[in-house]
Amino acid sequence: MNAISDTQAGKGLTRALAEQARALRHDDIPDTVRAWARQCILDYIGCAVAGAADELVAILLAEMAEQGGAADATVIGHQAWLPATSAAIVNGAASHALDFDDVNLAMPGHPSVAILPALLALAEVRGASGADVLTAFVAGYELQCRVGRTIAPGHYDGLGFHATATVGSFGAAAACAHLLGLDVDRTAIALGIAGTQAAGLKSMFGTMCKPLHAGKAAYHGLLAAKLAARGFTSRSDVLECGQGFARTHSPDFNPERAFDSPPSGWWIANNLFKYHASCYMTHAAIESARKLREQHHFAPDQVERIDVRLEEACDRICNIPAPTTGLEAKFSLKLTTAMGLAGVDTSRMSTYSSEVAADPVLVGLRDKVALDFRTGIPNTFTEIELLLRDGSRLTAQHDAGIPATDVVAQGKRLGAKFAALVDPVLGTDKTAALIAGIADIESWSNVAELTRQTCA
Repeated sequence: MNAISDTQAGKGLTRALAEQARALRHDDIPDTVRAWARQCILDYIGCAVAGAADELVAILLAEMAEQGGAADATVIGHQAWLPATSAAIVNGAASHALDFDDVNLAMPGHPSVAILPALLALAEVRGASGADVLTAFVAGYELQCRVGRTIAPGHYDGLGFHATATVGSFGAAAACAHLLGLDVDRTAIALGIAGTQAAGLKSMFGTMCKPLHAGKAAYHGLLAAKLAARGFTSRSDVLECGQGFARTHSPDFNPERAFDSPPSGWWIANNLFKYHASCYMTHAAIESARKLREQHHFAPDQVERIDVRLEEACDRICNIPAPTTGLEAKFSLKLTTAMGLAGVDTSRMSTYSSEVAADPVLVGLRDKVALDFRTGIPNTFTEIELLLRDGSRLTAQHDAGIPATDVVAQGKRLGAKFAALVDPVLGTDKTAALIAGIADIESWSNVAELTRQTCA
């Protein structure tokens, strides 16, 4: 899409993005991009089913059930149904509870858990087709990344907003507006309603509020689209107006970046899936540590010192030095590095617990980690240097910000991840049926028949 003539000043930005999102049709989406979208849906549902047993989900479900309303939409992983907005907040929190869901650095944050809880709840109420859901998802996803780029890096890195919650609200609103068939004016209004609700702080990482952020993004976006459809008003220039979202939420507003094209032409093809159930900024350190262990076969007691070189923004994202809970462990560079060096399975949900955080071998390694924060390198890149007691030095590095190039191989890996997450909850037969159903989602005339299979 070509930027409007006065994009330099930001004028018309919200409407231009609304028009772009609204105009997307299923036939416009290349086969490879649709494959990426199906993989996002698969990963979202797997994370939500597994996360549904988390204590924070039980609390939210109890609260939403007490508030009452029509039993319209499935609560994933439960034999429960709630009004669509209530289901969106519960399912969104469930899908982010394990911090095992996908990432896109353009936001930067977790794209699917902000959009899909809202979109699938709305689709269930409306009896929407799978093809329409997938199209709306891609429309919301692309807009979400474009909004994130206009306010990077200061929104997330500097001021400390959690983009999954803030930017994610716009993605959810755009996707739901698309599914509702709203025109450009109403879509821009929906973005305005979403923008005035958007909130979420990085300071809440390691608490139940971080998963709540995903649920609230879905809730805000769905509510915004539904209100806009009813004639509710807001400004239609929320992103660029004076005292609007961008100028109050970032020192780095650059509207031109909204129309930059990613290398593949689609931001969803830059999606990054997680294979470690911890903060994404810990993944490069884990992978580097795993390389060292696999290549050199040392014992933990042979390690004298662990130097970890990484970008300084990670200090504000995932540097809880001495975690005591499972949630805190997910945001501890020192502990997750120790896990990688000790051969702990960082893909397992049970790994992140108070018992593992207190394990003496891991604590011993953790306390030997020295973090060297630097500028000018990607925040997905980490290099580790080990000093062993015999005086030898070992190094390894990894960049977790490079998207997969083999989408078929990625799908197989995600299928294995999905099975590991869902089998214990739904059983082998239901798990296999869900994998097959999501792979064929575009043929479903009513996606509600698919989402109802996620009930435990």
